[in-house]
Amino acid sequence: MEHMIRLRVNGRDFNTPVAKGERLIHVLRDRLGLTGTRYGCGAEMCGACVVRVGARLAFSCSLDVNDLGDEEITTVEGLGSAATLHPVQQALLDHQAGQCGYCLSGIIVTAAHLLSANAAPTRDQTIAALDCHLCRCGAHLRIIAAVEAAAATLREQSK
Repeated sequence: MEHMIRLRVNGRDFNTPVAKGERLIHVLRDRLGLTGTRYGCGAEMCGACVVRVGARLAFSCSLDVNDLGDEEITTVEGLGSAATLHPVQQALLDHQAGQCGYCLSGIIVTAAHLLSANAAPTRDQTIAALDCHLCRCGAHLRIIAAVEAAAATLREQSK
């Protein structure tokens, strides 16, 4: 049985029907049309589905949408636009850090979250933040370099 729920996603309010136990990823992709968030393993093992919920990161594949309350949800679509990419998105392009790109939405959300809290993370802090993400293509070193470059860009922009 479905009921209506209000969600605030990427700065917009949505009223959508949801079922008991429905996972956030299915609502984002199937009901709201926000397909940037990827479904990978469904078991919090790959990080492709990571979104920001309030002030924390969350695996949308396992998060019951009914447990969210009024928290703002930010997906990869909420970080930049085609006209103005988020510095993490631009750095990933500049460093050719994505091959298949399947993992990148979760990585981008996680890296943006890291850099919003820490403008100058060490390499170890960057690696630790991205530890829950599996890149099947093996582009980890380019991804880390891109996040470091994005951090430098954000520091320069804040001057």
